[in-house]
Amino acid sequence: MYNITIHLNARLQPKHRHDIEDSLQEILNGLELKTKVTGGGTSQEPNGEIASCDIELNLTDASDDNIEQIIGVIEAMLAPKGSYLSISQEGHDAETKKVAFGIHQGLGLYLNGKDLDDEVYENCDVNHVYQEIERLLGDFKTGHIASYWEGEETSLYLYGESFEEMHNRIKPLLDEYPLCQKCRVVKIA
Repeated sequence: MYNITIHLNARLQPKHRHDIEDSLQEILNGLELKTKVTGGGTSQEPNGEIASCDIELNLTDASDDNIEQIIGVIEAMLAPKGSYLSISQEGHDAETKKVAFGIHQGLGLYLNGKDLDDEVYENCDVNHVYQEIERLLGDFKTGHIASYWEGEETSLYLYGESFEEMHNRIKPLLDEYPLCQKCRVVKIA
């Protein structure tokens, strides 16, 4: 038996990671790989913001073909650049093998939660920002919001083919909607 840890360089809340775990298990069952999702975890920054997440699997046969199939499934779902897979065999003290993968780029949009006029917070809605971003991105391949975090700032985590393309598409909203004033845009993958 092999223990596989999929480290996703993705900022996903546990509930969003669980959605990926469930879909991954269903797809892997359809591929008839003898594997089982056994758990996962979410890493956080000192301020509580999400940093990355892991999904753990047990796999009977860790052949190159099976590993490539698992990576292919993850890359079709969400696999930001900087992700990797760790493989270790149960009962063996041999070193863990790591396989790097990832095709998606990430954009973190951080909405300012304290420095805008009170009327902006009273009259604007983060749900409008969320819906407009999804509309402006247009399709899952170009980009989508995979998760969010609420702290001193409200953070939306977008993943897609190109950071620049996602940024260009949402820029009109960032320039025009009052709640997006003084926001930060950060490349996160």
